[in-house]
Amino acid sequence: MCLQRFFFLSGEHLTQSLTSVKTFLYRSNFPKKATLSPIILSLQSSARREKHDWALDLKPLPLRTLSKIVKAGDKDLDGQLDFGEFVHYLRDHEKKLRLVFKSLDKKNDGRIDSQEIMQSLRDLGVNISEQQAEKILKSMDKNGTMTIDWNEWRDYHLLHPADNIPEIILYWKHSTIFDVGESLLVPDEFTAEEKQTGMWWRHLVAGGGAGAVSRTCTAPLDRLKVLMQVHSSKSNSMRIAGGFTNMVREGGVRSLWRGNGINVIKIVPETAIKFMAYEQIKRLIGSNQETLGIAERLVAGSLAGAISQSTIYPMEVLKTRLALRKTGQYQGIGDCAKRIFRNEGMSAFYKGYVPNMLGIIPYAGIDLAVYEPLKNWWLQSYATDSADPGVFVLLACCTTSSTCGQLASYPLALVRTRMQAQATMAGGPQMTMCGLFRHILRTEGPLGLYRGLAPNFMKVIPAVSISYVVYEHLKMYLGVRSR
Repeated sequence: MCLQRFFFLSGEHLTQSLTSVKTFLYRSNFPKKATLSPIILSLQSSARREKHDWALDLKPLPLRTLSKIVKAGDKDLDGQLDFGEFVHYLRDHEKKLRLVFKSLDKKNDGRIDSQEIMQSLRDLGVNISEQQAEKILKSMDKNGTMTIDWNEWRDYHLLHPADNIPEIILYWKHSTIFDVGESLLVPDEFTAEEKQTGMWWRHLVAGGGAGAVSRTCTAPLDRLKVLMQVHSSKSNSMRIAGGFTNMVREGGVRSLWRGNGINVIKIVPETAIKFMAYEQIKRLIGSNQETLGIAERLVAGSLAGAISQSTIYPMEVLKTRLALRKTGQYQGIGDCAKRIFRNEGMSAFYKGYVPNMLGIIPYAGIDLAVYEPLKNWWLQSYATDSADPGVFVLLACCTTSSTCGQLASYPLALVRTRMQAQATMAGGPQMTMCGLFRHILRTEGPLGLYRGLAPNFMKVIPAVSISYVVYEHLKMYLGVRSR
């Protein structure tokens, strides 16, 4: 049975209708406890035959929707839905629908028109045409007034257990609050309301502060990753414990944070440039929508990432050189920059630029490609009572997608780091990107392209978790509303 039909309790007298249904169920000798779907066709046929008022409005519902109703209303988790549980589900869902209706009714006149639908979705970052808004209206409008009152709204949505689209959009924004120390993610998007009220810059400040704390806390793992990328090889294997021991022995505990200062400083210009570039590229793409599709986001995000990386790339080179420095080699960030410029010229600040740019697309693309299916799978499987995934689900999805993106782009990141560091290796050849790939594959095999991967993955979960906690606290301090 690919399409089932189920009675719809419409009109103003929900309690009276439910009483009629209950009386009919018991008089018709339906079991007190039963799953919904096996009795639907029999109930529909009998009710229509006896001309019950509550059965005059019958709506087609897919079997999947019926299953969700059972799952959402099954309080004792026995896989079945009795009449009491069904009534409880309807009343609870009706309360949620009332709140949504009030939020959409901008004019507070008890009716929703096409302009209010357009404005509500625009506030959430989704632009639709007036024709699309009218099409939405027509699907719910019973009396042809081109407006929706509370009864029409409730009648249309009462037996649809999935939560509303605006709520899903707000909960599932792929936000920049999850900082894993990389700079290749597609930027976050902000709604029209957030831009008008200035909430957007508060989000960016909170995200930047969270990223700074997160990167500082995981800096020892990040420095170890850089050391392993540059110095570890088949003949000189570097282990995690041994790497930490060598760092502390050479420069003390403080040496674990070498390169972290510039890594934190570059958050501000990088985030600002990426955000501004992303907004401009969205307009150049020719889309008037505030929120883009996945393909458009990938294009706009990759181009914005390329622009921001091109601007701040010298800071990436400085970060690598400072992370690799010996005790006393440089007096600070300024001294390091002067020496590189004096000894190697301006071109040294763009070593590794090509593999860095090439790494943007696989990282951002796979991150989005993994995150979206994970999000949709969770919504289809578990979003029965609420579209709110909760902190742990968001952390898990972001961590998984980011890890997959890093795994795909890691060989390019390793080659980039080695090219940035080549001048520090006395007597070492100055190779091109292709030359380095060939050299690593010839001397170490494919695994050589993944040196330092272990500490890189070890920092993902703590980085994401720390950035989330700090972001939430900074958000409260800055007066940012929850999305």
